[in-house]
Amino acid sequence: MLQCSDNVRRMSSQAYSPVRFALGGFVTMAVAMGIGRFIFTPVLPAMMQDLYFTPAAAGVIASANYIGYLLGAIVAGYGWASGIERRVVLISLAVSAMLCLVVGLSNNVFEVAVLRFFAGIVSAFMLVLGATIVFSHLAAANRQDLQALHFAGVGAGIALSAVFVAASDIMGLSWRMDWIAAAIFSFLGLLAVFWLIPEGPLRTGTVVKEPPVRWTADFIKINITYGIFGFGYIITATFLIAIIRNSHGGTFMEAMVWLLTGATAAISVWLWTPVLRRVGPFVAVALGCLIQAAGVAASVVLPVPVGPLLGGVLLGLTFIVITAFGFQAGRSILPQSPRRVMAVMTAAFGIGQIIGPLVGGYLANTTGNFTAATLAAAASLVIGAVFAFLAGR
Repeated sequence: MLQCSDNVRRMSSQAYSPVRFALGGFVTMAVAMGIGRFIFTPVLPAMMQDLYFTPAAAGVIASANYIGYLLGAIVAGYGWASGIERRVVLISLAVSAMLCLVVGLSNNVFEVAVLRFFAGIVSAFMLVLGATIVFSHLAAANRQDLQALHFAGVGAGIALSAVFVAASDIMGLSWRMDWIAAAIFSFLGLLAVFWLIPEGPLRTGTVVKEPPVRWTADFIKINITYGIFGFGYIITATFLIAIIRNSHGGTFMEAMVWLLTGATAAISVWLWTPVLRRVGPFVAVALGCLIQAAGVAASVVLPVPVGPLLGGVLLGLTFIVITAFGFQAGRSILPQSPRRVMAVMTAAFGIGQIIGPLVGGYLANTTGNFTAATLAAAASLVIGAVFAFLAGR
């Protein structure tokens, strides 16, 4: 009976192209991450100016979002969503759209922080459960190469947010309209995903209990790298446009930097795949951290427009790659516990993301600019690269 049930599931999946599921993942990631999480970056300077947010207050809001993301990723890892993954993803898309709309109506730090906290939770649900659905169908079709299309949605969402924030500015609209536009695009994404992902994940009918995580020296090192990466990249990912605004780079430069960040992120996995095959995940993560460190430092050391442009491009080229290849490195250390490895590394990454904006905002408040915070992020990424390299020795 079980074998018959499995055959029915496989036959059902064959009715749909794996490209269709990959495109559904692309849209899900664009809404969940590119818009739901990262639109805060290009909208932040206008919010700070209009609502008199200090850099420290902006850091608190960003950290609230990352706390929600961490909590959501942990909760999504449990079995409560088994059998209803598609429904949860669709509901999360709807909630994300609603939260964007309500942020556009908010007036103080507390309101925005609470809303961004819940936005972090639903973005994690979309990320984890969306990938569960899409990757199962890609694996059944032996089209794991399409995972790159799935991840490209993050960069596409970032690029899209840059375009409509710039268009809003050209038309003289306020930052509130940016959030309303984000809500509209998120709702359109919901409709697209409803059609592109017509069913939940494929299942084998068997559940294998994973052994507990073994805290080997190499696993500790890769988790240190992952936590440092969360800390280092998020300071720039949160404050990059604010850095340009402080340098009087102009709204066109702000839009161009964020557009290039998204565009390079969208193609980054494809560009880095030959490197991964040649040097393996540990060296690839180390190289990614070093390149990102150079970009992070450049964003404040080099003059406008060169510094921010280089910073945005190098950030886009590396942050998704380090995330994906870091998980591969962790699984290669403990291949029998892939889900537990992902949970532990997500926690390490999440803690770094939470601390980063708080430290960055505090240093910016203290010094009057983002230079010290950004250089601290760059230095931390170099340390992370060393730990990644040593973990693979």
